Amino acid sequence: MVSPSPLVNLPATLTWANDQLRILDQTRLPQEAVVETLTSAHEVWRAIHELRVRGAPAIGVAAAYGLCVAVQASRHLPLDAFRAALAEQAAYLDSARPTAVNLSWSLKRMLRAAECAGATDTASLYHTLVDEAQAIHREDQRLCAGIGQHGAPLIREGSGVLTHCNAGALATTGIGTATAPIYEAQRNGVAFRVYADETRPLLQGARLTAYELQRAGVDVTLVTDSMAASLMARGQIDVVIVGTDRVAANGDFANKIGTLNLAIVARYFGVDFYVACPSSTLDLDTPDGRGIVIEERGASEVTHLGGRMIAPEGIKVFNPAFDVTPHDLVTGYITEAGIIGSPYEANLAARFGRAA
Repeated sequence: MVSPSPLVNLPATLTWANDQLRILDQTRLPQEAVVETLTSAHEVWRAIHELRVRGAPAIGVAAAYGLCVAVQASRHLPLDAFRAALAEQAAYLDSARPTAVNLSWSLKRMLRAAECAGATDTASLYHTLVDEAQAIHREDQRLCAGIGQHGAPLIREGSGVLTHCNAGALATTGIGTATAPIYEAQRNGVAFRVYADETRPLLQGARLTAYELQRAGVDVTLVTDSMAASLMARGQIDVVIVGTDRVAANGDFANKIGTLNLAIVARYFGVDFYVACPSSTLDLDTPDGRGIVIEERGASEVTHLGGRMIAPEGIKVFNPAFDVTPHDLVTGYITEAGIIGSPYEANLAARFGRAA
């Protein structure tokens, strides 16, 4: 059994019950909370690709359950044919988005569980897959809680915290990654304030982070992406905490576009810059940030706002969804096992090499 999120004021990012996967459609927040039931591999693929379920940890959990959904129509097949369908559907789901490592990590873990199961019939192998997906779900909640525990001391009485995009409860199935220290500090009675970047072009900070922090009773102020430097110049930011979609072996990491700007500005103003990173988001097989594939998305995300054209017709658009921040701009990685400092290549490998 998977425990619900402790943030009772927020709808669940996703749920699994009676062999059905339900997700909260995050493209409709904050105006309306719509829960959808995904009944096929194509529906799961589209939900991930279209950002209806998003955030690296949540994508990983959704993919695990999504693989169970994808093979439900094959449960009548002989065991060998079912295994072939399983591999095919995993490869299909893995193509939904390229940057967040949790997607491929989760699917590979599901396939390994199937290989090691020793199942003698299709029904028992399917149940093994569901059990593994639920284990991934529970683990995500534990990782978030650990990040909160270790990151909370970074937020002191009167601190100003800046975060970017949404690495919150909505991006996970727990209390978030970058928001986990925020929620833990709030639980500890610390008085502080959070500034949430709007995060153009899809406004995940405005639509999601501001929404969930406000509902949780956190003192949160929404700012545009271009205001971060001014806030730091005024001394209003004491620490930056962001999430990540993939961390390379040397500590370079990919996160939502605009993160690199923040890291550079934080270094200039001497503000600590931390990355909340569950071990499931480590990619120690990729040596450095140059090997991280950056997803590029459609022009309409930049040329339109709220369905209305805001740019000249026919204008050329460059729209990478992520950027890569060099490891030497990072103060530390907040993980479920503690805060990892430099040298990152040695320290990440020493702590997580076997698990990652």
